[in-house]
Amino acid sequence: MEHEAEFAAYADGAWGTLVRSAVFLGCTLADAEDLAQTTLVKAYAAWPRVRAADNRDAYVYRMLVNALRDSHRRPWRRERSTDRLPEAAVPDGTAAVDTADAVHRALAGLTRAHRDVVVLRYFAQLTEAQTALALGVPAGTVKSRLSRALAQLSTDRHLTGSLTRSPGSPSGEDEGDHRD
Repeated sequence: MEHEAEFAAYADGAWGTLVRSAVFLGCTLADAEDLAQTTLVKAYAAWPRVRAADNRDAYVYRMLVNALRDSHRRPWRRERSTDRLPEAAVPDGTAAVDTADAVHRALAGLTRAHRDVVVLRYFAQLTEAQTALALGVPAGTVKSRLSRALAQLSTDRHLTGSLTRSPGSPSGEDEGDHRD
């Protein structure tokens, strides 16, 4: 009973972060919730090992990353063609939604390895050592992947805004390029 109460408290506290992390790792919200649930089910089944781990969060995030990778290997999860186009998304119009969308798009432009370290290190706020443990790579690999990922994100068009336009030129063309 004590173990179940301890797991329940852990799961309640971890749920939201696991779901958000899965979204930033490239899942839709529905898939992220499924992935978080799958991860917590696996964590419950392995609770004695999770409980004994030096860092429970790193252990559980490794389960999350592994479950995500496993889900992408399954043939039934691949894209399927359809005769109907999905409904167009209605823009919310708020800055928070725009920012979240820009971050999501920028993260989607990273390789899976780079996205994994950025999300675990900065969103889940794991240390470099915990991130390395969660991903099963050396800490030096985490550092080099972070360096490359942050360099790529610093130039990402989704995060830096629209293309720089010259003053008075809404089309982005330099005024000296016009021929009369």
